[in-house]
Amino acid sequence: MKLTVGHGSNRPLYKQITQEIEKAVRSGELAPGARLPSMNELAASLSISRETVKKAYGILSDRGVIRPRHGMGFFVNAPDASSAPLSILLLFDKLSIYKQVIFNSFAAEIGDRAEMTILNHNQSLDLLNYYLDNNLDDFDYYVITPHFPQDEASQAQALRLVSRIPNRKLIMLDRLIPGFSGNFGAVYQDFDNDVYYGLAEGLDKLRSSSALKVVTLPESLYGTHIRRGVERFCKDFSVRVQFFDAVPETLQKGDTFLLLNSQVDASLVELSHRISDLGLKVGNDVRIISYNEFELNEVMLGGLTTISTDFPEMGKIAARMILDRNLSKVHCPFRMTRRSTF
Repeated sequence: MKLTVGHGSNRPLYKQITQEIEKAVRSGELAPGARLPSMNELAASLSISRETVKKAYGILSDRGVIRPRHGMGFFVNAPDASSAPLSILLLFDKLSIYKQVIFNSFAAEIGDRAEMTILNHNQSLDLLNYYLDNNLDDFDYYVITPHFPQDEASQAQALRLVSRIPNRKLIMLDRLIPGFSGNFGAVYQDFDNDVYYGLAEGLDKLRSSSALKVVTLPESLYGTHIRRGVERFCKDFSVRVQFFDAVPETLQKGDTFLLLNSQVDASLVELSHRISDLGLKVGNDVRIISYNEFELNEVMLGGLTTISTDFPEMGKIAARMILDRNLSKVHCPFRMTRRSTF
């Protein structure tokens, strides 16, 4: 097929391209499975911008006329293309146990209706930029956990980079970038407020504690956000609070500890030993709450109490957005799960 456009026409160039390709598909000139020129090839042959071709291909993809194949280009859809698998790129920041939980739930809900590729940007904006340069036009959907350094410059750059992904293909997972607008999808935590309402579910016992002692490492990405929520909660409900970068040397009967790091970490082990060495009992004399839920919490210390977003639900909701082709913004449920440590 030789595609032509009228540069002097009143019709926008992207509409001309869209209509010409749709006409060629209907007539059979472009058969199912036929490969279209790449965006660069078509832009060069028509002496137009790549962005114009990108817009036309995006509209045709949304209408189901064509579809991208990762690393191969754009192809005309077969008549039964509605049953063809979607292509999804997941851009995770870290392959932690929590991301594994999210992915397992996401994959279970998607089933065999999508082909998935996972890349790890490791909270590096340079790496994210590289991934976008090489994959931006190859997938139907882009699911990203936009966790990056919290300084103003890094956040501004993150907003610019993620904005390169078309809204209709974008789902933010686990966090919503402040100031990002448009008709994209998101299933997110609200770090400032979630901890407030999570702790409120344990207010009866927190009020009777001698102090709420919060332990977090300085490198905790959202430690500052969570601290604001904790401080607001403690002020509103008159709960005494102290913050530590490590498990404190001294503790006393009646303390409640909130650990903001991963449950299976040195802080929890050290705290457990220190409580035991003092002849105190976890859950009765000293209480422990950990941030983020995981299956092992059910058996750790006889049952570790957590405040956490619902990671399995997060993956499921994101998958349903894609399958239903209905992107929206959903605050993921956050709750306290009480066990024997509290």
